[in-house]
Amino acid sequence: MSISEIAVWSAMLGGLLTLAALALADVLDSRTRGSVRNLFFVLITGTSCVVMTGLPEVFFPALPERLMMVLKASLGPTAGARALYFLGNWLGGVREDALMHRLTTWGSAVLMLASLSLAAVATQAPLEHFRPLLWTAAGVNLVPVLLAFLAVVRATKLGDPLARWMLLAVGFLALMTTGLYLRGLEVSGLGLGVWVLTAAVTLVYFLMASVLGLLRNRHNRELSRLSRLQQGADSATGLPTGSALIAQVEHAFWRTTRQHGECTVVCLYVSNLYELAETAGPGVEGQILVTLAARIRRAAGFRCVVGLYHPRCFVVVTTADRHQPPVAEMLVHLRSAVSHPLTVMDEKKTRQLFRPRLGLGVVTLDPEGVSPMDVLNDAERHALAKVLMPSRLTENDIETVPMQLS
Repeated sequence: MSISEIAVWSAMLGGLLTLAALALADVLDSRTRGSVRNLFFVLITGTSCVVMTGLPEVFFPALPERLMMVLKASLGPTAGARALYFLGNWLGGVREDALMHRLTTWGSAVLMLASLSLAAVATQAPLEHFRPLLWTAAGVNLVPVLLAFLAVVRATKLGDPLARWMLLAVGFLALMTTGLYLRGLEVSGLGLGVWVLTAAVTLVYFLMASVLGLLRNRHNRELSRLSRLQQGADSATGLPTGSALIAQVEHAFWRTTRQHGECTVVCLYVSNLYELAETAGPGVEGQILVTLAARIRRAAGFRCVVGLYHPRCFVVVTTADRHQPPVAEMLVHLRSAVSHPLTVMDEKKTRQLFRPRLGLGVVTLDPEGVSPMDVLNDAERHALAKVLMPSRLTENDIETVPMQLS
């Protein structure tokens, strides 16, 4: 093997090791099955690629010839079987498409049996019969490429948004498999340019497969997070809503009654929440809610109850006693923090400025025997009546309510 060719395969090996390190970092960070599958895919398939280049024999001339014969005959189909199995899981498994799941699962099992058979034959076959055995392995290894192509084409037709990119990766896989087996078979007439192309295609394939695996794993982790989200919590902000919010407000009222204090219920109504929907797309509301929720939580403090009555209406419930700061100062700080403009990203990834128009309804009451729903509705009614402009908070913004609301 020439020095130039050694340099080409060494560069490919370096790229594969880098991708393996990134996959390992993802495993340590996320600790999910998908990240572990991606790591095994890079390690097993990458090892088979390096073995087919002949680079191990160059670096370690004392390696047994029989061992390398067994590895070259069996490692490629083994990697193809594992890659096909991982692809089936990446496409969603049986819950997404039972037909493709059976195809990838049974195809992977058959390929593993073929790999074991090739390994057994390679341990007994004469060394001079290695070339026909390697041709057989090359033919077997093209089967997972064909099955992967069929599975990804079907997923593309069924509407998987990432499948069309995986289809391109399968094309690179076919080129990679062909080039590496041509190198393993030492076909004459192929120059350094073919090996450079093979090494480049190999790295592009692994890079695309790793990125697509990472994207799918992140999407699955997000779905898993949402499925574990506390019942009654808003998915965007994580704030309590619905019955969970009512329960927390009721508990705050009960606790304040025992302490013989007063409660202040604040409703912040964002009147122009959907103002940018037509120009920036429907996704900006979530960005606005997340930012406003963070501002409200920071301004109100962590001893207050902060929730989302509905998408346009935030709720803050605080108590007034000798351990709490003055409520009026908190309200001024709250309105000042929330009313500042914020920047959101539209569908075209351009920045747009959003200026919140807020209605602030404040109700201060003795909470004994008071219905939380009545107080929230009354505070929201005051918020709807007052779309605040930047000005100083006055005593008229705070209403003291009797013990029992009608």
